[in-house]
Amino acid sequence: MLLDIIKRLGPTSVLALATLVMPPLGSIVLIAHMDRLGQWLRGHSFEGVLLYSAGFALCSGVALLPTYASAILGGWAFGFEVGFAAALVGFAGGSMIGYEIAGRAAGDRVERLFSEHPKWMTVRDALLRSGFVKTILIIALVRLPPNSPFASTNLVLGSLKVGRAVFLIGTLLGMAPRTGVVVYLAVQLRDQIASAAADRVPWLYWIFSLALALAIMALLYQIGKRGLRHATT
Repeated sequence: MLLDIIKRLGPTSVLALATLVMPPLGSIVLIAHMDRLGQWLRGHSFEGVLLYSAGFALCSGVALLPTYASAILGGWAFGFEVGFAAALVGFAGGSMIGYEIAGRAAGDRVERLFSEHPKWMTVRDALLRSGFVKTILIIALVRLPPNSPFASTNLVLGSLKVGRAVFLIGTLLGMAPRTGVVVYLAVQLRDQIASAAADRVPWLYWIFSLALALAIMALLYQIGKRGLRHATT
């Protein structure tokens, strides 16, 4: 049955595999060049911010990079305020690119497959056809956990023809908290490295910052999981 579903989904199956395999590989390359690229972007001021957001949108939209690595680069290059805002712009653009690619690749294949399974249709309608506000809430809660796969979620929601407005609003609401944590962590790491070179900040400060960030991310994960369970019951 699984092989039959894969064949019937056509290009969507290939995209699904790509969204799982390509982002981790891209993150290795980005992290290896993080400091050099961050300095280059920072040195180009406003143009650097625009290039960062556009590159973030393109690379996340076509599943070349995971969002956490791109968000780290934003904090590393621009600091918290600018890095956070630029990362959210990148998220918005990347999510819509992924959405459009998924919709065109899937065509009506996913809809036809779901129509043959009434239980699947019931679950889909309960999650994504229950009104504007509730659908936004569901999407936000799916996006909220730190381990929620950005590209794969774009693919699923785009294939199921979720409305563009609710998709974008839910995505930004769900991604904002975890993005803030990642950008903040990147800024702390960058500042800690610079400060350590000058022997001004004790190493315990970085350990505390890292522990706090991990605790916040764990809390976001629990909130997202419990909220999604409550919203779908």
